[in-house]
Amino acid sequence: MRYTVILEPEEDGGFHVWCPALKGCHSQGDTKEEALANIREAIAAYLESLRAEQEPFPDDVMTYQVEADAG
Repeated sequence: MRYTVILEPEEDGGFHVWCPALKGCHSQGDTKEEALANIREAIAAYLESLRAEQEPFPDDVMTYQVEADAG
């Protein structure tokens, strides 16, 4: 399965990463690589729990970039 993840730098260092298609699926890491490895594990665990409950796997979300006037 392929899912979009959002990687955000934290103020105190490190990175927060989350998967919009999988509600509540978040992780973090000290480096980008660590954060991405951690979210892969979190996604796998999330999907495993869905499989155990015989729930369908969510589709990835649609992503768009928009421009906004900053005034």
